[in-house]
Amino acid sequence: MMSATLVRRLAAATALAVLPALPALAPAQPPVSVQVWKTPACGCCEDWIRHMRENGFDVAAHEVNDTSAVRRHAGMDGYGSCHTAVVDGYAIEGHVPARDVRRLLAERPDAAGLAAPGMPLGSPGMDGPEYGGRKTPHDVLLVDRTGRATVWRPYR
Repeated sequence: MMSATLVRRLAAATALAVLPALPALAPAQPPVSVQVWKTPACGCCEDWIRHMRENGFDVAAHEVNDTSAVRRHAGMDGYGSCHTAVVDGYAIEGHVPARDVRRLLAERPDAAGLAAPGMPLGSPGMDGPEYGGRKTPHDVLLVDRTGRATVWRPYR
């Protein structure tokens, strides 16, 4: 038979071992706001918006007849796709995955934003059943404030 002191010590040790596995009790962070400009008839833009919402972003869509002015103003003129978004001061051009946007917000580089030029198959919003599982190798680009780009993440 165990002594009461030994039982208390085992209970305390067990509680300490389990404690790191419990979620932090910090207050929840509000979702990050994303503003998206897209044309009214674009279904793949709606799919990208859904992808962002499913990944915790608070997305508001603005329908315009032409996204080129927004793209130009955001510093993404040479990296066109079907929609342009702005999140926390950064431009997001096209079908950039949410994980790349999260990395951008965590690292906070001095840049205009990220771009997935064109409409690469397999990227979020361009990955539905109508595309038959096809994927286009492409890069998500980090675009600096002068319009130059470097590879942020390759997708092969």
